[in-house]
Amino acid sequence: MRAIRLYEAGDLRLVEEAPPRPTAGETLVRVTDVGLCGSDLHWFSEGGIGDARLTRPVVPGHEIAGVIHAGPLAGTPVAVDPAIPCGVCASCLGGHRNLCPQVLFAGHGTVDGGLRELMAWPTPLLHPLPRGLTTTDGAVLEPLGVAIHALDLGHLRPACSIAVVGCGPIGLLLLQAALASGATSVLAVDPLPHRREEARRRGAAAALSTQEARVHAPEQQVDVAFELAGDDAAVEQAMALVRPGGRVVLGGIPGDDRTAFPASLARRKGLTVALVRRMKEDVYERGIRLVETGRVDVASLVTARFSLEKAPEAFRSAAAREGLKVVLDPSS
Repeated sequence: MRAIRLYEAGDLRLVEEAPPRPTAGETLVRVTDVGLCGSDLHWFSEGGIGDARLTRPVVPGHEIAGVIHAGPLAGTPVAVDPAIPCGVCASCLGGHRNLCPQVLFAGHGTVDGGLRELMAWPTPLLHPLPRGLTTTDGAVLEPLGVAIHALDLGHLRPACSIAVVGCGPIGLLLLQAALASGATSVLAVDPLPHRREEARRRGAAAALSTQEARVHAPEQQVDVAFELAGDDAAVEQAMALVRPGGRVVLGGIPGDDRTAFPASLARRKGLTVALVRRMKEDVYERGIRLVETGRVDVASLVTARFSLEKAPEAFRSAAAREGLKVVLDPSS
């Protein structure tokens, strides 16, 4: 089978290798769709993310969907949950599988991800897609799951107001899910005009550039601010936009593994700060319901598709942030 392996920063190679053999409890999936995420771009451009570094050539990709390849469920389209928690530690038993210290994660460290024609994965982590959802939709369920978990951490109340600082795919998904969850006003902030336009199209009451948000921050004062850009300026902006006593949820991943903000700003407002770590147990089912009922549009997020042979071009396109979601098709 064909696969893409990342050998070092910037070095993606198309290779031929033997297909995986499912072990007990695993199912073989023919991969059809893999979305590229900001964390994939960290691996590609830096050879790591946070304190995790590339130690061997790895298959990238964790936003995965495909079709079950063999067995009684052959032909079933599925979304692939990329996280394999241990299931027995205190975090897992306490309902926090996303915080499992022993978690294995597709495309992270030494665990091969989705940029290959076939992958064997634990059967319980394959979520059948209902009629009406494509496998491309299925791949976008993973970032939607992150957005849902971020909303949970924001403790949204009915008729609340929020700010979304960083309107990439996760920010745009969070915006829609927030409106579906009872938020009545969303302020979107992004430096890129095409992303601000997408935020307006998806229901933002206002969409401001970074500079505009800085000028108008004192008059905004939302209940909850979500930072999804991954830099200190966005963190500070989120804190400036939220009201005293409000919450700030940090979902961006900084390139240098450091986050800093003015302590006086956060302290004087008495802010509660929460950090996003992937997603929890029920988000795939909740995400499927949001998409199935039309409350969240995932299909139009995908603005570019590439074959495996064009993986380097796909990664460069995603890094340029010219569109929204870039998807690769290992089956083409």
